[in-house]
Amino acid sequence: MISNAPTDDEAIATTARWLDRAVIGLNLCPFAKSVRVKKQVRYVVSQATDSNALLDDLERELHYLAAISPDETDTTLLIHPHVLTDFDDFTDFLDLVDVVVRTQGLTGKLQVANFHPDYCFADAEPDDIGNYTNRAPYPTLHLIREASLDRAVAAFPDAAQIYERNIETLERIGIEGWQALDVDARKKS
Repeated sequence: MISNAPTDDEAIATTARWLDRAVIGLNLCPFAKSVRVKKQVRYVVSQATDSNALLDDLERELHYLAAISPDETDTTLLIHPHVLTDFDDFTDFLDLVDVVVRTQGLTGKLQVANFHPDYCFADAEPDDIGNYTNRAPYPTLHLIREASLDRAVAAFPDAAQIYERNIETLERIGIEGWQALDVDARKKS
């Protein structure tokens, strides 16, 4: 857990640094660079301190993204540094995220990816470098337009191999290389 709560500006700056240095810099997501360059990424910091308030923020941001032109905002990073800092609580919450997308009639239009400072795949050890593909400075929900994702996947011939390539990249740089990116919010507190 982060000992000193960040300001909104700090949370956004740290998340943008992670996006630039890790996600784009290591090419973990080949689709991220174009929306970042076009300034179509919306950063929202939730002040929620409990799951219900975060669900309200998520619902609001899903509706915002569904209503606005993709040329203005193509994707949203909903950063929530004050709630769900425990990874197990975060993963439990993801079932509710799916329910919100479905009950709001947004299935097939929007989806939500997830990132967490302690992300750990079910079949991995906590210190496995592969977990870092989904590690962000703060717990973060990534709201994605399915149409944009479909276009990006169609334009990227080997999209199914992104995960394997990411693991190879992280194994090549190792934990020292990841730490050199300076994208961990916890070491700043």
